[in-house]
Amino acid sequence: MYSIDEIKELLAAFDASKATAIDIQLGEDEFISLRQKTAKPVCEITAEPEKPAAAPVEQVQTLSVTPEKKAEGDPVESPMVGVFYSAPAPDSEPYVSVGSVVKKGDVLCLIEAMKLMNEVTAEKNGMITEICAENGQVVEYGQPLFMIK
Repeated sequence: MYSIDEIKELLAAFDASKATAIDIQLGEDEFISLRQKTAKPVCEITAEPEKPAAAPVEQVQTLSVTPEKKAEGDPVESPMVGVFYSAPAPDSEPYVSVGSVVKKGDVLCLIEAMKLMNEVTAEKNGMITEICAENGQVVEYGQPLFMIK
């Protein structure tokens, strides 16, 4: 049997840890189960797929199909999941814009992951032909951020 002080110590250690759940077997029929609520999920998907609406028979819609514009250049992909920032500070100019000439190693953007700012740099010399992410957008690992030609 554990004392109140030992249980308080266990709770404090659990609260200070990064663990979200712990189960402890005290005896044959006794156990402690602790669960923490996480502050905020890293990525939450709330949108449900839209169901196509049935068009009335009298209305005939014609769709013009335009070929998808092929992006020029090679992609610079996100090295991690995080939040994309195009500038070093909210009131600063973006690191690059479409048409910017960059050299290998130039900073293109920041990705914030777990409260750390990570620089994404150019992998080659070239010109930015497209910016594929919006400032403040959550990006996934491997998602194209820029196109460099």
